[in-house]
Amino acid sequence: MQQSTSPWHTLPAEDVCYLLQSSPAGLSSAEAEQRLAQYGPNELQETRRISPWAILLEQFKNVLIIILLIAVGLSAVLGHGVEAIAITVIVLFAVGLGFIQEYRAERAIEALRQMTAPTATVLRDGDDVELPARHLVPGDVILLEAGDRVPADARLIEAINLQVEEAALTGESVPVEKHAAPLADPHLGVGDCRNMVYAGTVVTYGRGRAVVVATGMQTEFGKIAQMLQTIEIGRTPLQENLDKVGHTLARAALVIVLLIVALGLLRGQPLLEMFIFGIALAVAVVPEALPAVVTISLAIGVQRMARRNALVRRLSAVETLGSTSVICSDKTGTLTRGEMTARRIFVAGRLLDVSGAGTNRRGRSLRTVELLSRRRPPCRPCCGGLF
Repeated sequence: MQQSTSPWHTLPAEDVCYLLQSSPAGLSSAEAEQRLAQYGPNELQETRRISPWAILLEQFKNVLIIILLIAVGLSAVLGHGVEAIAITVIVLFAVGLGFIQEYRAERAIEALRQMTAPTATVLRDGDDVELPARHLVPGDVILLEAGDRVPADARLIEAINLQVEEAALTGESVPVEKHAAPLADPHLGVGDCRNMVYAGTVVTYGRGRAVVVATGMQTEFGKIAQMLQTIEIGRTPLQENLDKVGHTLARAALVIVLLIVALGLLRGQPLLEMFIFGIALAVAVVPEALPAVVTISLAIGVQRMARRNALVRRLSAVETLGSTSVICSDKTGTLTRGEMTARRIFVAGRLLDVSGAGTNRRGRSLRTVELLSRRRPPCRPCCGGLF
């Protein structure tokens, strides 16, 4: 199979089939098996799932939590069992609450990864066969009908009144009319390639036949997924500020210990006694309740956003979102939902205001609005009844 030096949308359908060593009748089963072993399954490569242990350990990557754990150890060594138990309970509460929130968000995000088609209608050995979409390979010929989700990136070789909704890629909710003729411009964007269909989009009308040119991570969806996997997760302003507070408290505690020990030695006090006294004062500097208060506040914000169908993966992201003043976004598909809603109905000479939005069947009662002019006024006899 040869690799095209020109974009697929600029080539005639016959040349595309020739380069892919395929035909409008599709591949044989033996050839498809060989290509599946060569190119791999038609599915997005998932990043390594975050284990519950990794989520739990992430909660301890906090300077304040580390200081509190040190304080627990020192309190236990010094024989202050009540203080050690109290600090331990606070630490476990803060860590446990953060773990529960982030674990639930992680599982919910995994459940949302349903963007690929489960099955596809393919021509194999000249016959129509319904196969799992993950078994598609470059060169396969797929059949598309209204209601199908496109299983892979493909070049159309036949299109009969075919329309595809590509909002998942382009953000435009209006279906795009497709055709099989080649396009001259090699620099067209995804939304302008009318002779191509892309994985994850939905056929809304008509039918067509297309030859697969890309599968898995080589599709447009796969390229987007690959870019998302390379994004580095930075620290939020809240995390930076808490770390600064932790480092400041740690330095202050160290200074207190050294100062108390030095003053005690100058006054002739025993070294061990002054060292224990200085450590006790250093532990008192640490605000044990601060991590718990911060965690509870963020958890309340997560719950409020969840009630509005907004999923927050990390607790610290709530503070970042609250500090956002400008959002740069596209229109259709991002700020809108791609749903058309009837707002007014004209019937029997009246306008009816309709409540509700989208596919929600609930709505308030209709409010009748009288037209200003429902019909033409009667003609006066000044014209003698000629008009």
